[in-house]
Amino acid sequence: MPAASPTSPHPWRWIPTLYFAQGIPYVAAMTLSVVLYKNLHVSNTDIALYTSWLYLPWVIKPLWSPFVELYRTKRFWIAGLQFVLGIALALVAFTLPGPFFFQTTLAIFWLIAFSSATHDIAADGFYLLALPTHQQAAFVGVRSTFYRLAMISGQGGLVWLAGLLHETTGNVVHAWMWVFGLASAFFLLVAAYHAWSLPRPPSDTPQKPSHFAAGYLAVFAAFFRKKNILAALGFLLLYRFAEAQLVKLVAPFLLDARETGGLGLTTQQVGILYGTIGVIALTLGGVLGGLAIARFGLRRLLWPMTALISVPNAVFVFLALAQPASAPIVAAALALEQFGYGFGFAAYLLYMMLVAEGEHRTAHYAICTGFMALGMMLPGMAAGWLQEQLGYANFFIWICLATIPTFLATALIITQVDPSFGRKTP
Repeated sequence: MPAASPTSPHPWRWIPTLYFAQGIPYVAAMTLSVVLYKNLHVSNTDIALYTSWLYLPWVIKPLWSPFVELYRTKRFWIAGLQFVLGIALALVAFTLPGPFFFQTTLAIFWLIAFSSATHDIAADGFYLLALPTHQQAAFVGVRSTFYRLAMISGQGGLVWLAGLLHETTGNVVHAWMWVFGLASAFFLLVAAYHAWSLPRPPSDTPQKPSHFAAGYLAVFAAFFRKKNILAALGFLLLYRFAEAQLVKLVAPFLLDARETGGLGLTTQQVGILYGTIGVIALTLGGVLGGLAIARFGLRRLLWPMTALISVPNAVFVFLALAQPASAPIVAAALALEQFGYGFGFAAYLLYMMLVAEGEHRTAHYAICTGFMALGMMLPGMAAGWLQEQLGYANFFIWICLATIPTFLATALIITQVDPSFGRKTP
C-alpha cells in the first residue's frame, strides 16, 4: 500500500471500525465475564473478587505505554493485538466445557484485558498521529459514538444472544461458546480489515532508544515536566467529579421503588429511556461537541461545555422531588442530562490530546487516560454509601454542589489553552 499523508483522506474508512473494536474486548472482560460466570453458577463472592481485578490493566496501562511508544509502529500494535484478541476470545469458547473452566477462562480474560488496554494505547496514539488537530476535534464525537455502540452491542446484543441461545438449545455452555465464537470471528475479520485499511502516517515510526530503561523513564519525566502540568492534572481529576458519583446511582434511582425515593421503572423501561433514548442524546451531544470545537476552538467553548456537563445534573433533583409518572417527561429529562454530558465531555477528550502534544504523544495520552480513570474511580467509590445516608433527593442536590470543583478546574487551565487549538483553519 502506498504511504498515506499525515492527514488521512478517508478517516471514515477506519475510525468507526477502530473504536467499535476498542469497545468490544472491554465489554467482554468487564461485563460478559460476570454474566457468564453467573450463568455457570460461580458464587457471587468469586465473581466480584476475580472479575474486579480485570479492571487493573486499564488503570495502570500508562506504566507500559512507553513500550508501545518506543517499539514498532502503532499500526503494527493495532492489527497485531486485534489478532491476539480474536484468538483469545476463541480460547474462551474452547475452554468453557472443560472441568477447570473458571480458572482457564479467567486467565484468558486477563489476556483479553491486558491486550485490550494495550490496544487502547496504540489506537489513541494512532488517532493523534493520523489526523491534524481540526480533524481530531471533528471526529472526537464519532469515535466516542462507535465506542458506545460497541458497549451497547456487547452488554445488550451479546448478552441477549446468549440468553436466546440458552433458551433455544437448553445448554448454557454451548450458548456462550457460540457468543464468544462470534466475537472471535468478528475480531479476526476486523484485524485483517485494519491491516489493509489503516493509513500509514509518516510520523508513525518507532522511537527505540539505545537504552530502553533510560528512554522509559524519560517518557514519564517529559510528561511531568510539561508546563502547568499540576493544573492539567487537576482538570483531569476534577472535571467529572460530580458525574463520577452520579453515574453510579442513575440506574438504581430509576429502578428503585417510588416509596424509597426512586422512580419505580421496569428494567425494560430503563433500557428504552436511559439505554436507548439517553444514549442517542449522549451520542448527539458528543458529535455536536466535536464539530463545535472544530468550528470555534477549544478555549472559546470551555466555559459553555463546562456548564453543559454540570448544570443539567439538576434534572435529577427535579425527578427525585417530583417523581413524575409520565415516561415522556422522564425521557426528556434523561435526554437533556445525557446530551449535556456528551457535549461537555468532548472538551475533556480534546484537552487530553492537547496535554499529550509533543514528543511521546502516544504514551502521554495514555498517562492522561490513567488519570481520567482515577478521576472516575475515586469519587464513585463512596457514592453508594453517600446516597444511602442522604436519600436520593439530597444526594442529587449534593451532585449539583459537587460540580463546583469542575468549574474551578476549568478556571485553572482555560488561559493555558491556545485559542486556535482544535479549530479548523480556513
